Amino acid sequence: MNIHYFATTLFAALLSVQQGFSQQNGITPTGPVVSVQTEGQKINIKTSNAYAEVTVYTPSIIRVRMDNKPFDKDFSYAVVGKVVPSKVNITQNDKEIDVVTDSLKAVIQKQPFSIAFYTPDGKVINEDEHGLNTSWVGTSVTTYKKMQDDEHFVGLGEKTGNLDRKGNGYTHWNSDVYGYSVAQDPLYSTIPFYIGIHHGLNYGVFLDNTYQSDFNFGASNNRFSSFGARGGEMNYYFIYHKRAADIIASYTYLTGRMPMPPMWSLGYQQNRYSYYPEAEVMHIAHTLREKRIPADGITLDIHYMDRYQLFTWNKDRFPNPTGMNTELNKLGFKTTVIVDPGIKVEKGAPAYESGLRDSVYVTYPDGQPYTAQVWPGWCNFTDFTSEKGRTWWRKQVDFFAKSGVSGIWNDMNEFSTWGQKIPDNVMFDYDGKKTNHLQAHNVFGMQMVRASYEGAKEHFPERPFILSRSGYAGMQRYSAIWTGDNRAEEDHMLQGVRLLTSLGMSGVSFAAMDIGGFTGNPTIPLFTRWMELGAFIPYYRNHTANQAKSAEPWTMGEDALDISRNYISLRYQLLPYLYSAFYESTQTGMPVMRSLAIDYTFDPKVLDATYQNEYEFGHAFLVAPFESTKEYGKVYLPQGTWYDLYNGSVEKGGQEKIVPLTLSKLPVYVKGGSIIPMQSLIQTTAEQPTDTLAIHIYNGSTTNSIVYYEDDGKSFNYQKGDFYKRAISFDPQKRTIEFKAAEGSYKSHFKYIKLIMHGFEGVNALGSNKLKSGTYAFLNAASTDVHEHFYNDSCPVKYATIGNVSGNIQLKY
Repeated sequence: MNIHYFATTLFAALLSVQQGFSQQNGITPTGPVVSVQTEGQKINIKTSNAYAEVTVYTPSIIRVRMDNKPFDKDFSYAVVGKVVPSKVNITQNDKEIDVVTDSLKAVIQKQPFSIAFYTPDGKVINEDEHGLNTSWVGTSVTTYKKMQDDEHFVGLGEKTGNLDRKGNGYTHWNSDVYGYSVAQDPLYSTIPFYIGIHHGLNYGVFLDNTYQSDFNFGASNNRFSSFGARGGEMNYYFIYHKRAADIIASYTYLTGRMPMPPMWSLGYQQNRYSYYPEAEVMHIAHTLREKRIPADGITLDIHYMDRYQLFTWNKDRFPNPTGMNTELNKLGFKTTVIVDPGIKVEKGAPAYESGLRDSVYVTYPDGQPYTAQVWPGWCNFTDFTSEKGRTWWRKQVDFFAKSGVSGIWNDMNEFSTWGQKIPDNVMFDYDGKKTNHLQAHNVFGMQMVRASYEGAKEHFPERPFILSRSGYAGMQRYSAIWTGDNRAEEDHMLQGVRLLTSLGMSGVSFAAMDIGGFTGNPTIPLFTRWMELGAFIPYYRNHTANQAKSAEPWTMGEDALDISRNYISLRYQLLPYLYSAFYESTQTGMPVMRSLAIDYTFDPKVLDATYQNEYEFGHAFLVAPFESTKEYGKVYLPQGTWYDLYNGSVEKGGQEKIVPLTLSKLPVYVKGGSIIPMQSLIQTTAEQPTDTLAIHIYNGSTTNSIVYYEDDGKSFNYQKGDFYKRAISFDPQKRTIEFKAAEGSYKSHFKYIKLIMHGFEGVNALGSNKLKSGTYAFLNAASTDVHEHFYNDSCPVKYATIGNVSGNIQLKY
């Protein structure tokens, strides 16, 4: 007998025995491959127990799709990226199928089906755990991955715990968790995407399945990491790049990127549960102006409604909402109002009757609308997974447009009901697929904000702001998110930082936590520290509950007020920098608030629990948060040159440092080589700054560049080319600072550029034309319109101002 034939037959027989044993015990493995068909960049595979598709989406993204029955129609609420035609080499033999792109290699074993991913030079990036691979237990499906030596995991969206997820397990099931603990899981949103790190390699995995999903990164085992769902397909995307930033770019290629936010939404927001009546709202607005606290937004919670009914105003508390919002606009404030998904069951109520007529509510299998209690009492709930339901909601949003509202805050959209036990048999349209609550639950909130965004975009006169508590992967296309009902406690402040950086690594750049804590009463030092931190958070929202003491800055005493005002003012001066960082998010998915694990992925210190709260704010700032109770803090500065933001002192990177802590200063450092555009102080984004844009350059050893970006901050005209952007670069080797020619049809707000150079001791010239002792002209002075120039050779900070011409400007020092 042929030895090869005998071995193959014996292996198949043993596999059959193992497979039968597994099935008898309720576990169904994928089994061996029995047929293979190739269609372009997709491989269709049939195994003994399952169907599989392996598709090259881009040279760096491979999709793996499996089910134990023939596939349903391919559908995703998350994925909007398309397959990119690529050069792919697919070969096979009796043992394996090889899929090779210029960036990645996948090897599919046939006996049994398993998959491994390699770098082009043959290093293992990620592979199935042999003997486990992918299997089903009832309707649940799980893929098991070999735990690599010293492997670490980051991301996974809104998850509590350490930055490094290793050793822990997590569940995705959107939940209303009032006053949650710092270790609670799950929370409000589902973003099943993580980044794995080992041996100088990093990769991303996105599980696109809206059923309850579970991730295990070595919790209760030392053999594997795994991901799976309680129903539906095993459907994941594997992403490989050398840099974590590029992994995020590929993930957001798949799931989409945020649009430009309205400029006012980047200003300070004063919120409370709740501000009412109208006189109280106006008092808050006037007090902010009188105390010179820059601010742009006031938010109204559920008490603005008539008995909590959606699409109503309480006429006693707000007799003239349109007039009130007009007055607030004159003061430079925009109004955001809360909405919940529950429509009160009340005969004769316009919204309720309209929803019944249009059949937009989720139902039981017998067609009767599902009813549960929330704030208004017994409610029906719009089916946002139905185009009919979303169309109906979009029409209702016109109610807010006519009232002069500028932002919509989507709450309770997990969705939440009293009792928190929605029956499994509640039915949803799921865009024609017809499914039950188990599959629709996690995507409900995302589809609600989709409808809110599309309705606001249709009816609002300007670019809308949308905020959500719940969501799913891809929600960044429609909405910002905040981390729900946190507590006024030191560890909640720091946990909030990690929630936001994790959301940023998971595609959601526009994110917030309630500054000061929602439940409970912060101490004055805690409030003060949190307000400082808020200046370096994408959405700067002060918010507290009605049972708590007032938490406006002036309620905390003069010292807290002064410090809060200083940091809010700094935020407003940084708006050109921040707006440009948001533009970067729209282009690459790079978050505004960045875990150090993005830029310093393979530096083990950044995953150390001691330093896990440090983060970058844009490309330039390193923020090191600490409890307000601490007198000293331990900071880690990664490789490079770092400047103390406040005194300009220079620190060498690659070191741990003990720093004294004072309540008046949040530890913030600036990376050497950074380019930071700033403007004059304004009290609201409705106010124009002066005509000079300050560009701060911090000396360093590495070349750096940014894209400076402007548009009108309020319309969608930027999508038609009405923007102003230009690349600005700093090259310490060539000793040049360059402003590339401006792009776009928009005219800059600024007539002049004031160059402010930090750490350039000994440099006293820009260009080669000496005018007089200590003063020098710029390169091509005539074409760049020298406005003023003054240098003090003994000062480490040097200044020069030029005209903001649109052509290319190169300055040599």
